[in-house]
Amino acid sequence: MLKRLANNTIIRLVSGVIIGLLVGPYLNDIILQIILSTKHILGQLILFLVPLIILGFIVSSIAKLDQKSSVIIGFSLAIAYISSIGAGFFSGSLGYSILPWLDIPSAATTGKALPTMLFKLDIPPIFDVMTSLILALMIGLGILWTQSKPLEIAFDHFREIVLLLVNRVLVPLLPLYIACNFALLSYVGTIQSQLPIFLIVILIVILAHIIWIGVLYTIAGIYSKKNPWEVLKHYGPTYLTALGTMSSAASLGVALQSAHKSKVLKPEITNFTIPFFSNVHLCGAMITETFFVMTVSLVLYGHLPDIGTLILFVLLLGVFALGAPGVPGGALMASLGLITSMLGFDDTGIALVLTIFALQDSFGTACNIVGDGALSLMATAFNERQQKREAQ
Repeated sequence: MLKRLANNTIIRLVSGVIIGLLVGPYLNDIILQIILSTKHILGQLILFLVPLIILGFIVSSIAKLDQKSSVIIGFSLAIAYISSIGAGFFSGSLGYSILPWLDIPSAATTGKALPTMLFKLDIPPIFDVMTSLILALMIGLGILWTQSKPLEIAFDHFREIVLLLVNRVLVPLLPLYIACNFALLSYVGTIQSQLPIFLIVILIVILAHIIWIGVLYTIAGIYSKKNPWEVLKHYGPTYLTALGTMSSAASLGVALQSAHKSKVLKPEITNFTIPFFSNVHLCGAMITETFFVMTVSLVLYGHLPDIGTLILFVLLLGVFALGAPGVPGGALMASLGLITSMLGFDDTGIALVLTIFALQDSFGTACNIVGDGALSLMATAFNERQQKREAQ
């Protein structure tokens, strides 16, 4: 089901891009006003859902960290976060090193001006992004410490409601939202020259995924003092499954099979770590989103984010990734508010990030799920050392 949903979504998103590019140059004043208002209203609905997504998924994720082995949970959570933000900083360093050297035509100073929107309907979110993040952390920790099962169950149900809203409201609206944005970009007249740049950026990001997987397995081999190839060589089917489904959740069964085939991983550890990391370890998504927001910032607004802002963005994005749903584009959906509040992206910027993210989401998911094997090797070594200390 998730595979079919992912494939249908990307087909609709690509269709929206193509339709928008084709009709854009022929828009008249009346159609322009309709598209401007439609884009604004859809953007408001999407941003309205963002705090609900944050609250629903982060609370539920934190509340479930009530396993008996609290030490290995803490270690697993720490290495997942370190890997995620490490991937983000790696991607950011690539962006600062590579993007200024690419011949990127900026939309900040070229193209036709859009008319003033005549009809504007604002739908303010129930609370802002940082409020929803801190509230989710506080409620999640409260449920974890008190072990309140009724509240945990209630937020599990709330998570399911939010997931339904994402699948039945947000995802169906995205193609129309993206079509409106690309129609306006085509009308302005700059997007045609920018499309080749986005293809180059996607190739750079995919290469960065492969490099980061190599880094993770190298570190895992050094930490565990075991051959990481004994884990990585079994992950071929998992990588292909992730490419086809664009979902860590849909790839979970194959990932467990791959981990169980390894001689250096213990089933009693991987039965916990593989499902756990599939929800909290999103190194591929971090690489993708960080590089893409830098590219879109340069294309649309004429500048890269300053280093201080990007560092804070990556640190917070790593927290958002901990609660992202295991469905296509979950990390990006959970962080839309972060992109608007910290980086100042408007509707056009969000639409561009959504589109190019969707076009390569399968590779980011594959990076996430294959990277879980390296972290599981670290967790296995950590558990063995803990057992030796207890035995002494």
